[in-house]
Parts: sequence; C-alpha cells; structure tokens
Amino acid sequence: MMTQWKSLLARSITTPEQLGRHFGLDFSALNAVTEQFPMRINPYYLGLIKTPGDPLWRQAVPDPRELDDEICLADPLDEENHSPVENLVHTYPDRVLFLVTGQCAMYCRFCTRKRKVGTSRMIVNRETMQDAFAYLRKNKQIRDVLISGGDPLLLSDETIAWLLDNLRAIPSIQIIRIGSRVPCTLPMRITTKLAGILKRYHPLYINTHFNHPSEITPEAAKACARLAGAGIPLGNQTVLLRGVNDNAATITELMHGLLMIRVKPYYLFQADMTRGINHFRTKVETGLGIMQALIGHTSGLAVPTFAIDAPGGGGKIPLTPSYLTSLGKTVTFTNYLGAPCSYHNDLD
Repeated sequence: MMTQWKSLLARSITTPEQLGRHFGLDFSALNAVTEQFPMRINPYYLGLIKTPGDPLWRQAVPDPRELDDEICLADPLDEENHSPVENLVHTYPDRVLFLVTGQCAMYCRFCTRKRKVGTSRMIVNRETMQDAFAYLRKNKQIRDVLISGGDPLLLSDETIAWLLDNLRAIPSIQIIRIGSRVPCTLPMRITTKLAGILKRYHPLYINTHFNHPSEITPEAAKACARLAGAGIPLGNQTVLLRGVNDNAATITELMHGLLMIRVKPYYLFQADMTRGINHFRTKVETGLGIMQALIGHTSGLAVPTFAIDAPGGGGKIPLTPSYLTSLGKTVTFTNYLGAPCSYHNDLD
C-alpha cells in the first residue's frame, strides 16, 4: 500500500498545464523553462501558497527570468572538478559532500544544483555509491560526510539504512550529516519508522532548510519533533532570496519560529551564483543589514552565521558587521572574514 508521503509525491504538479488548471491561469509561457529546469510542487507545499507571487510561490513556481541569466554559472561551486568519483565532492581535506539522489520533494527555483537535479544529467545508483564508499575507505583523513543530493530523505527506508550502514562500517568516518528540505516541503516523510532508523547511527546531524515563516506549519513542527525526539540535533540553512525573505522582519520571525520547533538557525546564505537564479540574488549589504538588526536585538540562539559559499569551490566565507567603540561612540564598519574571493556583487 502506498504511504501518505509517496501518494502526495505522486500527485505533484510537474507541468505548466497542471499549474494552470490549479490556479485558473495560463502558464504556457513556462514550458520553455521547465524543459531546461524541471518543476515539481507536491500538494502539501502547493497548499501553503496563498496567492500567485507570494514568497512561497516564488520558491516553487518557474519564472521566465531563469532563462535570461547571463551572469551566473552552471556550476558555481566547481563541484564537478572536485569530484574524484561520481557524486562525491571532496573540497575540504577532512570532509566530503556525498550526493545520493537526484530527486527532491519540490524543485526549488534557486537550487545550487539546478543544472542537474531532477534531470537525466544526474545519475545516482548503488553502483555509484559503492565507488564513493571505496574512495572513503581509501582516504582515511575524511572524518565527516555530508549526505545531500537531491534530498536524501526521499530514498526508501531500506536504502537509507543501507547507506548509513555502509558509512558506519568505515572506521575513519566519525560524523554523518544529512542535508534535507523534506521537514519543510514534505514533512509527512518524517515517519516514526524513519526517525527510529536514523537514531541508530549517532552521531548524526540534520540540517534542514526553511526560508520563510509561512513554511513553519504544524506538520513541519511534528516532523522536527520526531527527529529531535530521536536525539538528532537539527540546524537550519536559510538562503537570502529577493522577494522572499530579504528583510529583517521576515528573517527575525523565521529564526524565532525555528527555535520554537527545536531547530537551531545555522547559516543565512547569500544566494549562490547559480545560472538561472540571478533574479533571486540580493546585495551583500542586504544580508549585513539583516545581521545588524538581529545581533544584540534578539537571543544569540536566533542568530545564524551570514556567509557566502565562494565561487570556484573556495569554501564558506562568513560575513559580519563589526563594531568598534571609541571615545564613547560606536561606529559600524564591515569586516569580511576568510580567504579572498572574487565574488561578484553587481546587483542593482
């Protein structure tokens, strides 16, 4: 019998025609977009969209501007050139990114891997995973594995257990992290059985991805409670998106809401320079202004690290407003930490 989450996923909107029937509008102009960058909006997330053009709509529904981007890069983090074996990205000496599926519960329009997620350009199977396990066994300096994709929690319970069994069988692997947007976009996937499976593989961490307060629903809270109840520390990685969350009030409400569902704000990311998402990008100063509104005005628990994932695989560079007190006056200046980076901030 098909489970609830699989039934929901099977009823996803994947074509502009289906979208048009749902909203009573003509979306035929989006066919060219979905031919290059696929669409999937499952019924749960679709039900959270209140009106066309709202913050959740912008994250889920294709935009013709995706095809007009002549500034950004197909592979901005240079993942392909840092892949010693297929679907394993080794950028940092002691940790790797392990891509285990090309499927997501919703295809976010701002995805870093939109060049291949949801398409035939991303092939993942147990054979490619075996190549990754062999590489990890050979390179004993790797102690931390971040499992991503696509969304790893869309794999079957049996495949997730098989994957984690294989990783835990490698003595040098100490930490396992899973990056998943499922608690936000399809929280019904977080079943009691899945939480029980994940609990067997501690230390295991999950970073999820909420971008707007409207995504924090009773269903999402229940999913996060199940994971936290299994002893899994939960973090959140928000992406700063123009027209979605690019103001201090929205980010503050989001961070407070996350803490209420037992998720610790971890990163606030400047949107990557991914081809097809230039219309989402904000000025770096926008993020710094939001951080300045958070720091000192709310609990440190609610303050994420604002960072750029440097183009070319340069790694994460934290950006922070710095404060210098002199002669009883406080002046603010911008301090860019980390390695030099040729990040383009050429926005209007």
